[in-house]
Amino acid sequence: MVTSANPAPASSAPERLDGMAALRTRVRLDNTEPAPWLHQEVARRMGERLAVIRHQPAAVLDWSGRAGASGAVLAQAYPQARRARIEDSASVAADPPPWWRRWRPGAPRESVLAPSAVPPSSHGLVWSNMRLHLEPDPPLLMRAWRAALAPEGFLMFSTLGPGSLASLREAYTAEGWGLPFAPFVDMHDLGDMLVEAGFADPVMDQETITLTYSTPQALLGELRGLGANLAPRRFAGLRTPRWRNALERALIERSGASGRLGLEFELVYGHAFRGPDTGPRVDALTQIGLNEMKLMLRKPGRPK
Repeated sequence: MVTSANPAPASSAPERLDGMAALRTRVRLDNTEPAPWLHQEVARRMGERLAVIRHQPAAVLDWSGRAGASGAVLAQAYPQARRARIEDSASVAADPPPWWRRWRPGAPRESVLAPSAVPPSSHGLVWSNMRLHLEPDPPLLMRAWRAALAPEGFLMFSTLGPGSLASLREAYTAEGWGLPFAPFVDMHDLGDMLVEAGFADPVMDQETITLTYSTPQALLGELRGLGANLAPRRFAGLRTPRWRNALERALIERSGASGRLGLEFELVYGHAFRGPDTGPRVDALTQIGLNEMKLMLRKPGRPK
């Protein structure tokens, strides 16, 4: 369980990401087939974690978009549950075709909602795979997750942590090219944000995997499929072919003994329950002095 007395960190501010660029990236990824391999793999790993949860939700909300590659995982875990998938308003048609035109044989059926159309307290599980790092304001999204959860509902999500893409960051720093991507939020800060958003018993953990590539072109193609540089202070113009060649050379220089190029991904997993709506607010960390503790122990009904 993550606990802290500190407020939400400055990295959660909306200016951490370029909001419009983030929206365009989410829409692009939602309209790209197939979903990135990394998203598929993380969805599978998240699905394995559902086995330890006894609660069987009647309704599941997939707040990942199509790029989360989670439909089949959730259908297998909860075949009887009603399922809905969130897509950004820009990617949801004003008049979607009937389900019998959208449904393909063998594909799990699920409804599609815009974020603003989610009924409050309507789902037993909110699931979000590899989506949070594409949001400019994580606390705002977490409050939306909590609002969508029914009492005693639970949240499961994954995102990228600050240990991701270290070699790419080193290459940009060495060449003086500025920021290659917007900073990712540390998992302990995410735990604090969950508490502030009204979640209870947040549990965070992480793992780091490294994917390797035979060429810099393959590496950069993978990066393009995972998102974009959303840092507000990123290079403002278009890069030249000469710069692209310099980037490829810088990546090759950092290849390992095998000659393959690596990309590191810190995968952060989070799990929490919807906290109560009423009652006194309890901080993430409560301090009680010795005198107050003695008075509490002397209350009637307690053994002395």
